[in-house]
Amino acid sequence: MKLSLCNEVLRDLSFEKQCRLAADLRYDGLEIAPFTLSDEPASISAAERLRLRTMVADHGLEVTGLHWLLTAPEGLSLTSDDTAVAARTRDHILEMVELCADLGGSVLVHGSPGQRQLQDAASPERAREIATAHLAAAGEAAARAGVLYCIEPLAPSMDDFVNTVADAVKLVETIGSPGFATMLDTYAAVGGEAEPAEAVLDRFLPGGHVRHIHFNDRSKRGPGLGDDRFAPVVDCLVRHDYDGVIAVEPFDYHPDGPTVAAYAAGYVRGLFEMRKERS
Repeated sequence: MKLSLCNEVLRDLSFEKQCRLAADLRYDGLEIAPFTLSDEPASISAAERLRLRTMVADHGLEVTGLHWLLTAPEGLSLTSDDTAVAARTRDHILEMVELCADLGGSVLVHGSPGQRQLQDAASPERAREIATAHLAAAGEAAARAGVLYCIEPLAPSMDDFVNTVADAVKLVETIGSPGFATMLDTYAAVGGEAEPAEAVLDRFLPGGHVRHIHFNDRSKRGPGLGDDRFAPVVDCLVRHDYDGVIAVEPFDYHPDGPTVAAYAAGYVRGLFEMRKERS
C-alpha cells in the first residue's frame, strides 16, 4: 500500500515545498490535480514535466497519479453532445493520459462532477453514450501508456452519471479495456452507496475492478478529523491484500492544509500499524 496526498491540499505552497512537506510527513507520493500546475495543463512543456517529475523523485516521492481531470481549462464536458466541446474534451482526456505517464504516475481518477452532467446532452441516453465513448478511448490510451484510467463513482448530490461502484463496474465491464477501471472514494460512498464502504469493497475488490482508493470524511475533512471511522476500511483492504494507492483527499482544510495533511498521514499510518499488531 502507498499513501499519497492530493496536492491541492497544499496548493498555496510552491510545488517544491509541497514535495518537501509530503516527504517530511511520510507520504509516499502526490496525486496531482492538473489545475494546480497550469490553467492549460495539456500545454505543460516536456521540459517542465521532466522538471516536476525529477523534483518529486529528489524528495523520495513519486507522482502516484492525477485527478480533477476536467477542471481546467474551462468548457470541457464528458457528456456534452456539442461537437466542438466533445472534440476538445476527447483531446484533453488523451493529453491528461500523456501528462500522467510523463510525470511518472500510474493512475488517473476521473471525478470532475461539474463536467459530467447528463443535462449537457439532448437526452440522458445520448449523454451516457458520449461519455462511454470518451472513457473507452481513455482506457485504450491508458493501456498503451502503461497507466490506468479510473472512473470515480460520485454521490447523486454531486453528479448524475455513475453514482455507485456497481454502476462503475457495469461500465468497466461494458468497455472491457485493461486500461480502464474504477475506484472508491469514501466521502462519495457515504452519499451514494446503500452500504458501508468496507462492504462495497468486500464485494468488488476480489474482481479486480476497484483499483484505487480516496480517503476523506463525510464532513469533507481529512480522515480522522470527522465522525467516520476508517479502521473497518483498512481491515478490508488488508484482508484483500490491496497493494494500490490510498490518496488523502479532504475538501475542508481547517485549520490549514499542512495541518490537515499531517494529521491524516499519522491517522492512516496508525491504523495500518494497529492492524499489523493485531495480526
